[in-house]
Amino acid sequence: MLRLSVLDQSPIREGGTGGEALRNSVELAVLADRLGYHRFWMAEHHASPALASASPEIMLAAIGRETREIRLGTGGVMLPHYSPFKVAESFSMLAGLFPHRIDLGLGRAPGSDQLTAYALQQDRRTKADHAFPEQVVELLAYFDNALPADHPFRNLASTLPGGAEKPSVWILGSSQDSAALAGALGLPYCIADFIAGDAPHLADSYRAAFRPSTRSPSPEVMVACWAVAADSTETARWLAGPSRMMLAHLLRGSLIAVPDPATAAAWLHDNPSPPQPGRVPITGTAAECRTAIEHKAARYGAGEVMLVNILHDHADRMESYRLIAREMIVQPDLADVVIA
Repeated sequence: MLRLSVLDQSPIREGGTGGEALRNSVELAVLADRLGYHRFWMAEHHASPALASASPEIMLAAIGRETREIRLGTGGVMLPHYSPFKVAESFSMLAGLFPHRIDLGLGRAPGSDQLTAYALQQDRRTKADHAFPEQVVELLAYFDNALPADHPFRNLASTLPGGAEKPSVWILGSSQDSAALAGALGLPYCIADFIAGDAPHLADSYRAAFRPSTRSPSPEVMVACWAVAADSTETARWLAGPSRMMLAHLLRGSLIAVPDPATAAAWLHDNPSPPQPGRVPITGTAAECRTAIEHKAARYGAGEVMLVNILHDHADRMESYRLIAREMIVQPDLADVVIA
């Protein structure tokens, strides 16, 4: 059975605040838990007027107290910014607080522009050399207590605060490098289709490179994609307009808060541009979204699809996830789930 999950970026609507966006994310996570979604992941973005989630691990701590069963994770932690040991400690704590529910999704992208990435460095005498594969290996070794006997940090693994509780580690990506790394380390792989565009070849590369491990004895692929559902196809496309406007501005080198659909429609009318290859979001009624989501999963051979959307109105965002859940997730009491 196809699993459905949620990737959230805490979108900040025009005229709104980051605090409002973060509180909305907690509310969405509670709804996703009740609707039967499998995971709820928080993204990491920095210095953005559009997205408020700069520290996903803080969000997981807040969301964990408000939810019961849904797995919680990061989509993802941008590891080049951080010490692997500090990340190991933080996610060991989360795993200790919420046993068997924590995922640690790792990415190499900065989640920002290069100047902001430089500002995030502790040592600013020179720009840091990013050695993402080596960082991942070190991080895994803390969780596995597998650093070499002569390694200076060898004894730190035994001090992780979560003890025996550990997160499930994923590699996130949209490139051949991430596919090869996930496969070589025997880790599950989440493909950012909403960034890479239609890229089922990444799943093929991952499977070809895969080496069984204690974490994942066989390849495990999840695909993350845009999806907006509404009562009609026209309404869904209307609601998706703000994300199209934001993407157009991003490609021009500027960041904006989430505009309202009318503003986006007017701007897109005055600034027509061809759709980005592979970046056309899934939009439509719940039934139309189901067909497209199942097709997307089949193209990647994925057993799980993670849905992301950026909408101006929080109620519309909640409703989109509710409609898709009612169409695709079997849960006896789903009809009783309402939006406050």
